[in-house]
Amino acid sequence: MQKKHTKSEKTPTFRLMAFIAIPPMQAIAKLVLHNGDKVPKTGAFVLAPNHYSEIDPIIMGMALWKLGRAPRFLAKASLFKIPVVGALLRRSGQVPVERAGQTRGSDPIAGARRISQDGLAVIIYPEGSLTRDPDLWPMRGKTGAVRTALQQDIPVIPAAHWGTQKVMPRYGKKISLFPRKTIHIVFGDPVDLSAFRGRGLDSKTLSEATDVVMQSITKLLEGLRDETAPPTRWDPSKNNQAETGRFDQS
Repeated sequence: MQKKHTKSEKTPTFRLMAFIAIPPMQAIAKLVLHNGDKVPKTGAFVLAPNHYSEIDPIIMGMALWKLGRAPRFLAKASLFKIPVVGALLRRSGQVPVERAGQTRGSDPIAGARRISQDGLAVIIYPEGSLTRDPDLWPMRGKTGAVRTALQQDIPVIPAAHWGTQKVMPRYGKKISLFPRKTIHIVFGDPVDLSAFRGRGLDSKTLSEATDVVMQSITKLLEGLRDETAPPTRWDPSKNNQAETGRFDQS
């Protein structure tokens, strides 16, 4: 059973990082939050947003911060060994993970357990990387978000944002400073995963549950864009694209 946090998530280190990062970002972009009341005020949950810009984590982290939660991310365990960076990650409560079997105690299961036990709000991108979809619709999802939620019996809150690409386009290397951009972010009701709870976490179960989450994210994005997404989500493997890394958009 998950434990609700009993002390402030906004540690001194977190507040310092927010003090440094938020003002310049607010000068660049205005965040308009929709249905912020859908985000739990206490307790552990997975926030599952769409992903199409390298700056997305900062934007979604700011959104959670504005709603009173301190965002956590699953970070590569190797980053915690880097001087200064590692100290900031530890003191801000980020969750170290390594591929299962590589580092004892730092595998994804251990990371999921900590999220639940410490009552954390953690952002996990179901797509795993920036969408390959030509029109920036959510592509095929991966199973990390639902695996974490089902293993620890915590909710998945879907989210979608639109406008971030005007600050930093997909695979862009520069931030557009002027004029100030507007980014809309919408949160949804917890995804109903009741049909999958109690089942073994085999690939079929995880894939089906992930598809339900991706449907929720896509529906939220349709509302923001006032458009209809393609009937079939983009699948990199069926379009001769690698799962990670940049790709030729021409």
